[in-house]
Amino acid sequence: MKLKSPEPFWLVKDGLKHSYPSLRENIETEILIIGGGITGSLLAHQMIKDGYKTVLVDRREIGNGSTSATTSMLQYEIDVPLFELSKMIDKKGAEKSYWACYDSIDDLQKVAQEVKSDCGFKKKESLYFAAFKKDVDDLKKEFEARKSAKFPVKWLSADEIKKKFKIENTFGGILSDQGGSIDAFCLAHDVLHYNHKKGLQIFDKTDIIKFDYKKNGVTATTEYGNTIKAKKVIFCNGFESTEIIKDKFVNLLSTYAIVGEQHEKSHKELNDLLVWNTAEPYIYMRTTDDNRILIGGEDEEFVDAQKRDSLLLDKEKKLVKKLDKYLPENNFRTDFVWAGTFGETKDGLPYIGEHPNFPSAYFVLGFGGNGITFSVIGMEMASAFLKGKKHELTKYFRFRR
Repeated sequence: MKLKSPEPFWLVKDGLKHSYPSLRENIETEILIIGGGITGSLLAHQMIKDGYKTVLVDRREIGNGSTSATTSMLQYEIDVPLFELSKMIDKKGAEKSYWACYDSIDDLQKVAQEVKSDCGFKKKESLYFAAFKKDVDDLKKEFEARKSAKFPVKWLSADEIKKKFKIENTFGGILSDQGGSIDAFCLAHDVLHYNHKKGLQIFDKTDIIKFDYKKNGVTATTEYGNTIKAKKVIFCNGFESTEIIKDKFVNLLSTYAIVGEQHEKSHKELNDLLVWNTAEPYIYMRTTDDNRILIGGEDEEFVDAQKRDSLLLDKEKKLVKKLDKYLPENNFRTDFVWAGTFGETKDGLPYIGEHPNFPSAYFVLGFGGNGITFSVIGMEMASAFLKGKKHELTKYFRFRR
């Protein structure tokens, strides 16, 4: 009997790469990082590189939160189009945010190479196509905005998209040179393993239930009463940050993804491409490094995990139907179907920096479709903060903006 996996593809593919102990003593450190996913791993990498004594903790196994459910698409495009973001904040800030995401893809490649990760990092083009005829005018505005900002983009007609990529039923789109894909679960483990050997202390299955914030440091207490005293704490816990920050700063959504079985037919037209569209919610597609097609989307408001997971079968059917619409010759057979929870901000931008209610703390919270690239930006920003330096993106990524 062939069963579909209810677990994220990456968890099954990679297995348990590395495990770490839970905290069983009282310790002191300079930097405490909360969250052992891709964001926490990258921040730990930066902190060790900067010479700080660093401790990282996670309430689960390493990487088993949102990092295990991500589709691991690396995009410089923010969920809010550039021409709209320019109106929401300002043109300068919008372009700087897009360029920071653009550069972060190359920076992430350097990290993967440095730690000798086998995460399958691959540079790719990115296609953003019009799902409906009514979307074309705005998509052409977006194309002009990117071209004006000097991003390497081309406009492709529907016929050109069909000829080049065998994707049907589009109404034209923007092809960008910059993009990439990885296995983020694998990379997070590889980055942490590399830095663990350099002195990073890692404790998983360690749930912090209390923080005592003071101007000269933070004391974190675990569910078993052990304490971690740190000069600074960096929260890299994504949507779970809503458990401690009472501001209404992010909307939680459920997203769904499916991966097809390995296929003897090459997906050569798609292997060097990321795909997403203008639908609301949008769909996104990529291939994996073992010749499978991954498609995700069908987002909706997050209620609770039980409600989210009860929709898996229905969402799978809808995603397969959309895949058949755009890739009618794919002969897709689902092997994995899963759901994840992520956050959506009012302007598509992350929250990186201090919060007035939490002394001695920084937050690196990358939400939306390019949370991984935001995490890379967070490495640079957190490094600057700790050195007392200003960063040009702080005012755009701050809380209560």
